[in-house]
Amino acid sequence: MSDIKNVELRHLSINDYEELKSAMMKAYEKWPESYWREHEIRTLLNIFPMGQIGVLVDGVIVGCALSIQVKYGMFGDEHTYKDITGNYTFSTHSSKGDVLYGIDMFIDPEYRGLRLGRRLYDARKELCEQLNLKAIVFGGRMPGYHKLASEMTPKEYLQKVKNKELYDPTLTFQLSNEFHVKKVLTEYLPGDKESREFAVLMQWDNIYYTKQSKDLKQQKSVIRLGLVQWQMRHYATSEDMYEQIEYFVDAVSAYKSDFILFPEFFNAPLMAKYNHLSEPDAIRKLAEYTEDIRDRFMQLAISYNVNIITGSMPLVRDDKLFNVGYLCRRNGTYDVYEKIHVTPDEKKAWGLSGSDMLKVYETDCGKIGVLICYDVEFPELARILADQGMKILFVPFLTDTQNGYSRVRYCARARAIENECFVAMAGSVGNLPKVHNMNIQYAQSAVFTPCDFAFPTNGVKTEATPNTEMILVSDVDLDLLSELHTYGSVRNLKDRRTDVFDLKLVNGKIRPLE
Repeated sequence: MSDIKNVELRHLSINDYEELKSAMMKAYEKWPESYWREHEIRTLLNIFPMGQIGVLVDGVIVGCALSIQVKYGMFGDEHTYKDITGNYTFSTHSSKGDVLYGIDMFIDPEYRGLRLGRRLYDARKELCEQLNLKAIVFGGRMPGYHKLASEMTPKEYLQKVKNKELYDPTLTFQLSNEFHVKKVLTEYLPGDKESREFAVLMQWDNIYYTKQSKDLKQQKSVIRLGLVQWQMRHYATSEDMYEQIEYFVDAVSAYKSDFILFPEFFNAPLMAKYNHLSEPDAIRKLAEYTEDIRDRFMQLAISYNVNIITGSMPLVRDDKLFNVGYLCRRNGTYDVYEKIHVTPDEKKAWGLSGSDMLKVYETDCGKIGVLICYDVEFPELARILADQGMKILFVPFLTDTQNGYSRVRYCARARAIENECFVAMAGSVGNLPKVHNMNIQYAQSAVFTPCDFAFPTNGVKTEATPNTEMILVSDVDLDLLSELHTYGSVRNLKDRRTDVFDLKLVNGKIRPLE
């Protein structure tokens, strides 16, 4: 084998049958007459050609992986090889199936040790992802079990193989290729004397699987959120801050997050160079960076393939100072969101004005809303967004004490329950001794959910370590919200007594989705 010149994977054809038969007879030499007949291979090629993959060494078939696509719920975990294959006719194959079922996989013994089996398994995984199937499932043989069957049960044998106390030529290989054990099957494959007709039901989960939609424009169901708990620190230049921003975008996007959320006024350290000015003048100088920061975020959203909620920053418009942020989509577009309610301190120290803009935003992951800090303490705003279809509410915040933080936190949790949505909040930690009105920060970023059986009992999906710079990554499943809306123990949106009360906008100033 030292002079091997070429290894190739490709789909099988019926012309490969004789070489396939030869390799299989060698692979199962202790199991005479176990090879697939030509009409069986022809059937597999006719019904599911993509699922029949061969590996060739120097142009000769030396192994293969055979598969069908099945509606796994029709069989469940309690099945035999005869059941799942339709008595070896493969009539159980369905193009609408949700699982790729492994019928067979073997390598000519002469070519073992070349990791050809791993190549075949990787090809199966790619096919599973390509077809958007939930998982790969198969019954794994236990060819070493017959040697120890008088000494231990199949369960004990399996456990010793998993603990690497025993080596099984098939099970050990499958476990090393990211397949996990579901259960031991009895009387799975008649005639398999080496396994004593036992098999181990194995599964590999496709983490990229998304449920099929009838809509032409399909959206993901499971959305990955990345929250940045930002450390306030001194920056000598704005470029130093941009470097820190990109560091977090890089770190969070590496986990294939769909969204990244930054805190409110995360760019406040840049006011240090203006600390000799009055507080209103200093924050207006900070506002001069806003458009450049937005443009930087837009480039990062594109280059790192992630939607970015930029926290918030000051913006001067018509000589008024507003607290604004940007949704920078990974497709290159952006939208602005603005703080509607300003705190007494923000009004007194900085002269901030409240906006009148409220809307939901379309993204490639569905409709979202953004409320900046204090705004989440006004339940009417979130309810208006929920009425327009919002599924995820993002809350960038900045609080200096635990009192202030608790107000934001508990109101955010309430918004998740009453509006049947997910709420993600991210804040800053640390201190800025050289920036007036920004002395110290307190935060514990978190993701909140409704409270029902499909969600955490306390409505807290995940939360960061308090007052520690870190990222928080969490998956939320939008399909659970749909089920909650229809079948929940309580149905806050459906059960509102609009015959008794209603929520209306004043003079239409707060703008709905355009």
